[in-house]
This record gives sequence, structure tokens and C-alpha cells, in this order.
Amino acid sequence: MLVVENLSVAFDTPDGTVHAVNEVSFTLQKGQTLGIVGESGSGKSQLAFALLGLLARNGRATGSARFDGTELIGAPIATLNHIRAERIAMVFQDPMTSLNPYMRVSDQMAEVLIHHRGMGKSAALAECVAMLDAVKIPEARARIRLYPHEFSGGMRQRVMIAMSLLCQPDLLIADEPTTALDVTVQAQIMSLLRDLQRDFGMATVLITHDLGVIAGFAEQVMVMYGGRVMEKAPVEPFFAAPAHPYARGLLAALPRIDQEGALASIPGAPPNMTRPPEGCPFAPRCPEVGPDCRILPQLQSLGTSRLCACHRVEAPHA
Repeated sequence: MLVVENLSVAFDTPDGTVHAVNEVSFTLQKGQTLGIVGESGSGKSQLAFALLGLLARNGRATGSARFDGTELIGAPIATLNHIRAERIAMVFQDPMTSLNPYMRVSDQMAEVLIHHRGMGKSAALAECVAMLDAVKIPEARARIRLYPHEFSGGMRQRVMIAMSLLCQPDLLIADEPTTALDVTVQAQIMSLLRDLQRDFGMATVLITHDLGVIAGFAEQVMVMYGGRVMEKAPVEPFFAAPAHPYARGLLAALPRIDQEGALASIPGAPPNMTRPPEGCPFAPRCPEVGPDCRILPQLQSLGTSRLCACHRVEAPHA
């Protein structure tokens, strides 16, 4: 369904060029869930924005991203407007800033169906109420006419998910869908996404910094750092034995109920992408760094659909 090859994103700023995403490649099949994980600034969100043509004015994307054979990078606005919402939908990080505070939820949701499906206002509203019921918003028929500030954070996120699914897209990109929500609501939102994915048969790209969310939802995981893919693997073998030192550091930093004492952490800070480090971007923070890390490692196959970019990891012999 989606084939991304050597996708890069750069931004021109007064301080120089920021290389936010660097030569990222991956594929996504129909109905599959890919989890993209990494610290803030690793390039996860900009990767998604590049796919949908939503980069800031000072940003530019190169490489290729083909969705069912249609090239997205550099595509005309008319082409992107047809694909966005109808075939690819996105749930953004903050539902309060994604929803227009001056418009009722009913008007914002109905606008999607009126514009993309040519539906009349009454038919569109009926479809919107049904979708709010699907995302388990109680008393949807009455609440649809409320303003965003009259919903809780978790309910606003449900509204955003409902709005993104109105056209029954083939691909849903969820960018930190549980950010700023308490743990109970996080679990409810992820359970809802899982149910909706099953019901609608859509593929999903889940962008998060929370490995726990990835473990419970995704089938494949892609670890990004410094705008590059550090590791890509099926979820179960990844959590059983992560290959890249950065991935191992992320997993070690997860709180565990069976461990006491201080939480582990990865020392240092993410790289300044206006002046990225020579060679491996993780080298300045890596506990296993060596002289050869001054050379940029390429992704190599570890067998069984696993890839890793690290000089310390040896590919299995044929």
C-alpha cells in the first residue's frame, strides 16, 4: 500500500539547514500496523507531515513515497487534497489545537463529508453522529453540537479520531494519539483504535515515544534517532532482544514493576540537526562507541525481516 524510499526532510532556518529526516525507507501493507518510536526531535512527525504534504513553508522533502502507485512527494495540491482524508487520514498530537475552538463539533465534522463526499448537511450530520457513536462518545446526538472546550481531553481525541475516519480511509496516521492523557484514558484510546482498525480494515502508522503503546498495538516497530532509522523489526523479536544500542537504551528506561531503584536513562541529549555528528548520529551517547562509528552505518539485514544500522551488530552468516 505504501512504499517509502530514501525520504529526507530539511528545513532552511536562520541558523542553517536542519536535516530532520534522512534517507528513511519502509513499506506498509494493507491492514498492517507500523509503530514509529524515538525521542522528541528524532524526525517521526516530520516524516508523517512529508507524506501528506504538510511541511512548513521552509521545509522540503526529497525521495519517494508511493501510495497505491501514486507518488506523494512533490505531488500537486489537487492530488494531495484528493488523497488526504479520503484515503489517508491523520490524527494530530493535540486535539485542542487541531479543532477550531470557534466552531461547533458538528460543523467541523460535517465539513469533511460535504467537501469530500458531496453530502448534504443533514445527511452529513447523521453520518457524523453515527461515527461519534462508533468512537464511544455518550449521547452523541446531543453532544455533537457542543464546542471543543466543552469536551474533556480524551473526548476531544475521540472526536479527532471520528473525524479522521469519516471517509473510511485506507491508512490512518496517528501522531502521539495519547499525549497529555492520563493512563486510563490512554488505554481506552488505544483499545478504541485497535477496534476501529479491525472494523474498517485500515493500515495504521502509530507515531509515539511510548514503547509500551507500541508493544500493545503494532506489528512492526521502526526506531528513529537523528532523523534516521536505527532498527526495524517485528514487535515480538524486537522486545525480546533489541539489536541497536539506542533501542536497548529505550527499553531499559521503561519502568518495570519487577524492578526497584532508580530508572535507567540514556546520558546526553539528541543531536543538533543543523550540525549532525559525523558518522553514526547516536555515537556521542552510545556506551558501545568505537573508532569505526565515525563512519555512518548502513541498515543491514539481521534475518527474519529485521534491519539494524550499527557497526557493533553482525549480520548472520549465510
